[in-house]
Amino acid sequence: MKKWRAGSGALAVAAVAAVLAVTTAVPAGAITGDYVKDTEHPFVGLIVFYGPDGGFHHRCSGSLLTPTVFLTAGHCTAGVSSARVYFQQDAGVDWSPETGTDPDTGYPGACAEGTLGTQCATSHKMYNYGYTSMDAVPETKDAGLVILDQPIVLSEYGRLAAAGTLDALATRRGQQETTFTSSGFGISAAGPAAGETSFRERLMAQSKLTNLNSASTDGYNVQTNGNGNGLGGTCTADSGGPLFYGTAESNIITGITSFNHNRYCKGTNFSYRTDRQEVIDWIRATTGSEFGRIDFAPAP
Repeated sequence: MKKWRAGSGALAVAAVAAVLAVTTAVPAGAITGDYVKDTEHPFVGLIVFYGPDGGFHHRCSGSLLTPTVFLTAGHCTAGVSSARVYFQQDAGVDWSPETGTDPDTGYPGACAEGTLGTQCATSHKMYNYGYTSMDAVPETKDAGLVILDQPIVLSEYGRLAAAGTLDALATRRGQQETTFTSSGFGISAAGPAAGETSFRERLMAQSKLTNLNSASTDGYNVQTNGNGNGLGGTCTADSGGPLFYGTAESNIITGITSFNHNRYCKGTNFSYRTDRQEVIDWIRATTGSEFGRIDFAPAP
């Protein structure tokens, strides 16, 4: 359920880190490379998952689609019992190893006083599209939903791309000029010498389309390339975060940060496509009447 996300400007998607070979798919992590603070997407949150015993399990990122529907990765919702989401841009910046918490937000424990229902929410309803393991790449079914106990009212929510939005890019010439933006709370630097650096704050970075039809994508995933020349990527704990179609101002979600093939987040990034009709149908079936509140962007 854990992947490492690549890139020196990458988003941290999966929170817990299994040490996997660089040739395998590993859960993504933090935004790395050429990244900036993300104040554009207040609906992107840092989600902490807890096990059956109530203890901290791992963290991921995700996007609020309505006041109660939170979209994340399937490998994030697998094997957990409850969750808490923080929507502050600096959700865990002041986390202290001495106290084990952030005094301003409560991360990774109870919501700080005065933030429950406004900048923080709990959940006991988590759903998985059918994720089993990264061994199933490219068809990982890496989509998950978390239904919040307390609605979070914002001026803006994530918009889902219409079914088939990315299909035309699979064969279009000059596709490498297509820009995507990732957002998340993951690791911002990783390497054998430097170790891991995580600010636990919402960061974003731009990347370029690489492929929609490779052995690791095959129509299920979108492969983007970051790092250098103004680009960035994703890394551990960015898992579940959104892949926006366009530059930083876009709120159109075309994918969920899923995995990469490099444990130090230095390569390409793979996001599980949300513009596939089967995924949209699963979201509809899972959210019921709340599905009508989800905004869809028309295909370009």
